[in-house]
Amino acid sequence: MLPRGRPRAMGAAVLLLLLLLVVGFFLFGRDPDYGLGTTATLDEDPYRSRNLSASSPQLLLPPKCEMLHVAIVCAGYNSSREIITLTKSLLFYRKNPLHLHLITDAVARNILETLFRTWMVPAVVVSFYDAEELKPLVSWIPNKHYSGLYGLMKLVLPSILPPSLARVIVLDTDVTFSSDIVELWALFDHFSGVILLWLDRLQQTGWEQMWKVTAKRELLTLMATSLADQDIFNAVIKEHPHLVHPLPCVWNVQLSDHTRAERCYLEAADLKVIHWNSPKKLRVKNKHAEFFRNLHLTFLGYDGKLLRRELFGCPNQFPPGAEQLQQALTQLDEEEPCFEFRQQQLTVHRVHITFLPHQPPPPQPHDVTLVAQLSMDRLQMLEALCRHWPGPMSLALYLTDEEAQQFLHFVETSPVLSMRKDVAYHVVYRDGPLYPVNQLRNVALAQALTPYVFLSDIDFLPAYSLYDYLRASIEQLELDSRRKTALVVPAFETLHYRFSFPNSKAELLTLLDAGSLHTFRYHEWPQGHSSTDYSRWREAQAPYSVQWSADYEPYVVVPRDCPRYDPRFVGFGWNKVAHIIELDAQEYEFLVLPEAFSIHLPHAPSLDISRFRSSPTYRNCLQALKEEFHQDLSRRYGSAALKYLTALQQARSRA
Repeated sequence: MLPRGRPRAMGAAVLLLLLLLVVGFFLFGRDPDYGLGTTATLDEDPYRSRNLSASSPQLLLPPKCEMLHVAIVCAGYNSSREIITLTKSLLFYRKNPLHLHLITDAVARNILETLFRTWMVPAVVVSFYDAEELKPLVSWIPNKHYSGLYGLMKLVLPSILPPSLARVIVLDTDVTFSSDIVELWALFDHFSGVILLWLDRLQQTGWEQMWKVTAKRELLTLMATSLADQDIFNAVIKEHPHLVHPLPCVWNVQLSDHTRAERCYLEAADLKVIHWNSPKKLRVKNKHAEFFRNLHLTFLGYDGKLLRRELFGCPNQFPPGAEQLQQALTQLDEEEPCFEFRQQQLTVHRVHITFLPHQPPPPQPHDVTLVAQLSMDRLQMLEALCRHWPGPMSLALYLTDEEAQQFLHFVETSPVLSMRKDVAYHVVYRDGPLYPVNQLRNVALAQALTPYVFLSDIDFLPAYSLYDYLRASIEQLELDSRRKTALVVPAFETLHYRFSFPNSKAELLTLLDAGSLHTFRYHEWPQGHSSTDYSRWREAQAPYSVQWSADYEPYVVVPRDCPRYDPRFVGFGWNKVAHIIELDAQEYEFLVLPEAFSIHLPHAPSLDISRFRSSPTYRNCLQALKEEFHQDLSRRYGSAALKYLTALQQARSRA
């Protein structure tokens, strides 16, 4: 028998069915032995008594287009990742429009606003609520649960959700659906008239007063809650059992080391919701843990863009800009040679900013963030980059959903990367055949928090002293946001995979003279860096000014609010050149730093550069993009942009 007296602990609340507004609300609890907050003897057939009997009424599903409301409390970086997996499982099975009510801290809101705006899922509405407003309402409750104050906030949700909201399903972030949430929503209709009569009494009594009085009394003996809100819910349920509507335990199959979840179901098809209600999460030991783990991992790696499907037969509420985007895509000619380029320019990628926990450095007036982008095949560069650059970094990673999980494991198991909390990783999910290089750069640039940014590439290693040298140079040159200056970091390359990195300019010059180093792309693309004037740099003792020239594309340090990269340039070619033109058009001064340098390391060519080299169509499409870029320059800058068009024409004649 279950022990009498105080009900068994029910774990972190996962599914609270709330009936809000003037009728009060419903909830159900669970015990860790079975996953349902009712009592039974252990010699009973749990499946029959807890699941079949509870689900025996034939469910009458709501209208297909009825909006279902879901509320979730989410705080921090890790919970923001969890909520995405939960949302994928919701979207995979759902046939109804969804309205997500997300109670978040500032970190989670920043992440999730960007994610849902770029996810662009039809028939999904997202509303945000400030968790800071709820903290004073629960901070008086001593709590030992690992979720902290956020684990208590479901107690006070009625005070923050809209008064017009009639009912809502409240979820924890650590659950995975294996069925359509509309079935759970349909259970609202099985609350009997007797219970509605009790709700009239609940309205008169007042939930807020009820739980507070009960909590204060319980805390006299508990001293602190160990299960967050569930300790208080349990105590309220004990005194007011009429509030509870028990649900089939298949709607909350709890997985922790001490549960007997297998007594809740007979077949996998019976399962509705899997709940990883343990700090150990996927590492729990359970009879069928491997099966559940694989189900969860399926949604972790599931391609989120496949969930952008419309709901047939319902008026789909599209995210802002989605309909115009769709119209533009349908107007493209798939037979046009540059169709891939046009399509990639219009693609909106899902973006998950600060994918991992991030601790930005304290604000400093001359601080610099290294900004770069990469894909999975350049992941091995990260550890070396962290050793060379001790300052903050903002990196955009172009990954599939599955690769994002591999990247997460890579960082967590790397002694170097796991120690660096000042590196912000932003995942841009892969979509389309061409590499959106400038879109990636813009994501990383937009998330930089320091006054200045070093615009680099992931296959370059900066001088060990470069971070400190750049900050000192910015201070000495008395740069500020009003002075449009781009500090040029001279770029070099080595063709050797095993290479002893120079510790100073003098050592670099020795390697340069010995042929172990070369100025970057001197043999393939000399015009890209020739304006840096390497001969002058060898002898320079002070920064010197250089002029823009055709195809110039140095690596520069600029203010954070500099012009963004032109996103039309995808794949290989001219992506940095266009940005430098934009800087010059806005009258940025180019100053070459005499002690700065960065070295490119060898690697296999990318797919896009291989296509550029082998395909005349690819090169023709790039040329078309250049011409369109110059036309836009002329519209923005008038006659001042003529020199760029002239330079382009001269370059074409030389070719």
